Formats: sequence, C-alpha cells, structure tokens
Amino acid sequence: MPTMVKLLLTVFLCLVAAIGQAGTTLSLPAQGGQLSPNGHVEVLRDPSGRLKLAEVRQPDRAARFRAIQAADRDLNFGYSASAYWLRFTVDAAPAAAGRWLLEVGFPALNHVDVYLPAEGRHWAMGSKLPFATGHPIPHRNFVVPLDMRPQTPQTVYLRVASEGSLTVPLELWRPDAFAAHNQDSYFLLALYYGMLLALALYNLLLYLSLRDRNHLIYVAFAASMAVGQLSLNGFGNQFLWPHWPNWGSAVFSSGFAATGLFGALFTRNFLATRVNAPRLDRLILLLAGSFAIAALGPLALPYRWCAILTSLSGASFALVAVITGVVSLRRRQAGARYFLLAWTLLLLGVGMMALRNLAWLPTNALTANGMQIGSALEMLLLSFALADRIQTARREKDTAQAEALASKEAMLDVLRQSEQQLERRVGERTRELAKINARLLASENKLSHMAHHDPLTGLANRLLLHQRLGSALLRAQQDGQRLAVLVIDLDGFKPVNDSYGHEAGDRLLIAVARALSEAVRTGDTVARLGGDEFVIVLDPQPEPGALAAMAERLIEAVRQANAALSPPTRVGASIGVAIYPEHGDCLQSLLRHADQAMYDAKRDGRGRWRLPQTA
Repeated sequence: MPTMVKLLLTVFLCLVAAIGQAGTTLSLPAQGGQLSPNGHVEVLRDPSGRLKLAEVRQPDRAARFRAIQAADRDLNFGYSASAYWLRFTVDAAPAAAGRWLLEVGFPALNHVDVYLPAEGRHWAMGSKLPFATGHPIPHRNFVVPLDMRPQTPQTVYLRVASEGSLTVPLELWRPDAFAAHNQDSYFLLALYYGMLLALALYNLLLYLSLRDRNHLIYVAFAASMAVGQLSLNGFGNQFLWPHWPNWGSAVFSSGFAATGLFGALFTRNFLATRVNAPRLDRLILLLAGSFAIAALGPLALPYRWCAILTSLSGASFALVAVITGVVSLRRRQAGARYFLLAWTLLLLGVGMMALRNLAWLPTNALTANGMQIGSALEMLLLSFALADRIQTARREKDTAQAEALASKEAMLDVLRQSEQQLERRVGERTRELAKINARLLASENKLSHMAHHDPLTGLANRLLLHQRLGSALLRAQQDGQRLAVLVIDLDGFKPVNDSYGHEAGDRLLIAVARALSEAVRTGDTVARLGGDEFVIVLDPQPEPGALAAMAERLIEAVRQANAALSPPTRVGASIGVAIYPEHGDCLQSLLRHADQAMYDAKRDGRGRWRLPQTA
C-alpha cells in the first residue's frame, strides 16, 4: 500500500508540473541562438481594448492570465476586435546573459506594444505607424532588444491589437544568430521575388508577342501577388511606402484580394470554363466578384470585414479551382494537368494562409509561408503548363498542316487527273479544230482561188490581174524598171463555138491558156479577161528583141494549141503590146494602149503583134 500511495503521488506531481509548465520562467540557454517563448506565454483578452499596463498588473486582472498549452505553434487569435495582453518571464544563466532580441514576426499587426516593467521601457510599434516610428530596430518585422542580466528574471508584457488577423509569432534571438537568420531568409525572399518578377516579365513578353489575354491576366496576377507578399513580409512598409502606414495596412488585404480576382479570371480564361464547365464558371465569377469587393472594400467598408471576406473567398476558391482543374484534366484540355498541380499547390498555400488568419489552422513555418512556397512552385509548374499548351498548339498545328498537306496532295492528284483529262480533251479538240481549220483554210484557199482565178482555165481573173499589175507598176516605179502588158485576142474563135459547140470552144480556151502559161517566164502573169481575150504581164520587160520573140512565140503557141485539138481548128492570135512607161504609167492607160495595139494587129491581117502607134 505505501508503494501504491507513492506511485499515485508521483503521477499527481507530474500532472501538476505539466499543467503549470506554461506559466513557468523561460530560461535562456547558454548554447544556441534561437528560442521560442510560446510554451511559457500567458494571455489576457481585453474586449474593451482600453486596459493599461498598470491595470493588467493588478492582482485581480493578473490572475486572469491564462497559459497557452500549444507550445509548438505561433499564437493566433484570428480576426478579433479585442486587444490581447501576453506575458512571459525570462531568466538568464551567467553564460546566457547579455543582449537578446525579441521578434514579433507578423508585419501586418496594427498595434504592438512591448513593455519591460523592470527596466521601465516601452516600445509602441505597428503597421499604423510610419516605419521609422513603429520599428525601433530597422527590420521588416517588429524587433526590440532585451538586455538580460545573470540570475535576474524579467517579465515581458506585450499588447497586440489589429483589424486584420491577430497572428503573433514570437522568437528570441541572439544578435549574431538573428543576423545569420536574416541573411538566409532575405536570400530566399530575394530568390522568390526574382522568380515572381521573371515570370511577370516573361508573360508580359509572351502577351506582346502572342496577344494571348491569359498572359496579360497572369501579369496582373503576379503583380497583385507581389504587392500582397511585400505587405505580408514587411518589405513594402520598410522600403516602398514607409511614410504611408494607412496604405500599408489596407494593401495587405487588397493585394491578396486582387490576386484572387486575377487568379479567378486566369482560371476562367485558361480553362475556358464558360464553354467547358458553365456551372463552375458561374461559381468562379461569383468568387471573382467577392474578391473584387474585398479588394476595393477598404475604401468604404471596415478593414476587418474585407480581410475576412478575402480569407473566406481564398479558401473557397482554392477548392473550386482544384475541382475545375480536375474536370478540365478529365476532358483532356491542353495544359490542364500542369495547371491542376500548379494551382493546387498555390491555392493550398492560399487556403492555409486564409485558415491560419481565421485561426482555424495553427501558425507554423508551413502555414506562415504556405503562400510563398505554393506560389514559387506554382511559377515553375505553370511555366510547364504554358509550355505544354504551346507544345499542344504546335502539335495541333503540325497535325493540321499534315492534314492540309494531305488534302493538298489529294487535291493535286485530282487536279493532275483533271489536267490529264483536260489535256486529252484539249488534244482531241485541238485535232478536231485543226481538221476544221484545215477544211476552213482549204475552203478559204478555194474561195480565194475562185475569187482570183478564171473558173474555166484556172488563169488569173480580172481582179487578180489588177492586183498583180498594180504591184508590178509600183515595183517598176521604185526600181526604175520597165514592164510590158500584152492583150491577146483569138482570131476566128466564134466560128468554133458556132460549128462545134461551146464544149469544143471551152476545150480550145483551156488548151490556149495552158500554151500561153508554158510560153512565158515563171514570174509573169497570164490572165483571162473573159471570152477569148487574154492578158499577159511581163515583169520586168524583156529586151526589145526578146519581147518580139516572146510575142511570136505566143502566137505560135496558140496556133499549135488549136491544131492539137480534135477536130483541129484554125484559130490564131492577135497581140497588142504596151510598155511602161512609154505607153502609160497606170494600169488603165497600159491596158487601153495594149488593147488599141491589139486591134491594130487585127486590122493589119491578124495573127501578128503590134505596139501602140505614136503621134
């Protein structure tokens, strides 16, 4: 029994020690440069927000402080209109004495007061104050010095109040450890903002090149994210708007609300939810509207309402965007898988931050930096989404080009076949036209021959005679040459028709025409004017002796022609000769003089030739 009593007493003492641990004194270690006081912090809620340090130190109110058991997470009171008092006691061993730094790592807090009653020191800080006034040590977070003396406990009081999320991350640092931590954290934040800037510029260049609205929306999304993150990390208050504290307080909520707005618009455009998911599209539009109200709300609405609306909308949109990504992935939309993974990580970070701001999730390294981690991963993955979309578009373009090429080849085959058929038809038609043209040419030649030649003898008729004689005169005038015109009339031709008939007369005319054509030179013209009258144009004129011989030969050719007929006839020829230019310089005068000379030959006894008589 005594053994059992001792065991129960030991268990009871352990439980008492565990329960009372939260209010015990925090001993600063001799080794190590960082320590969290969370497990030793006690909290007093001040609904009126009017309590002073002296009032909270009075015994009745001091007894109301309650220990916080969550030693493994930062303090978070959500969105509250109350002020909160925090206290913890710190003691330092001789090896741990010296300068320590107390950091409150949430720059968005409106009012942070730190009291060291033992030293009579007080620091009034917060985002509502200009940076130089609200930050005793120039740093993006709220940092105050603690000078610890050996074996001298010191109680630290903090009063926090804010219109936004009441998140109070507390850390105790040695100066050298704090400097090393800042160097690492600033490097990571610089890397993060460098990625954000690179992505924004990259998408801006893509928009200027491709004119794709998604890239422009994403640029606005990245810019809004940068504004919100700069406010969340305290860089905006420190470097960009140190003299505009009211703007710095409002832009924290408005920046993230604008991020949600452009994120919703990007999701809607990138995944074409208006066509592919109309119901989800209406929900995304509703959330986009709530983000727009939250972004512009601080101009007319209480800041806390806008901050709560931003957090609720962010948590809701995280779920909706993931569902939309899943639906798009199932429909095999271009870039949907990378979009889903990228936005899932980002929106999980947004959701964790929103739920942390609402005090529904604990504040720790993951929830405090979830948005930065998620957005950094989202930047990388979204670049794959854009690349996948471009690659898909390129594949579709290649496929379309291949199909177009195949269609073109098929069209060319059809055109080749049509061309071959057309060539065959054209060839056939050409041959037909050639035959027709040949017939037409033959007909034309025949008609031309009929128009210019005597139908009985085939000699040149009066029309052709005039043409050739006109051409010969023109050449003679140009070259200074002479030509002769012979008019031949048959002697005794009428008795042949009367005695033997017209058929015999026609045979005689044909025979005479042949004989005359054979008797002259190749270039000379033999024509029949009608009846038994013939005309010969000697171009150029032969020499006088040759001309006389030619006339005699023609008379003899006529005599032989009619003698060769059966029965033979006694038809002769009388010839009148006119010479250019002695007897005329035109067609009419030459023919007239030649005709006159022919009648002179008939009067002189026929069967002879004569030149025109000169006066």
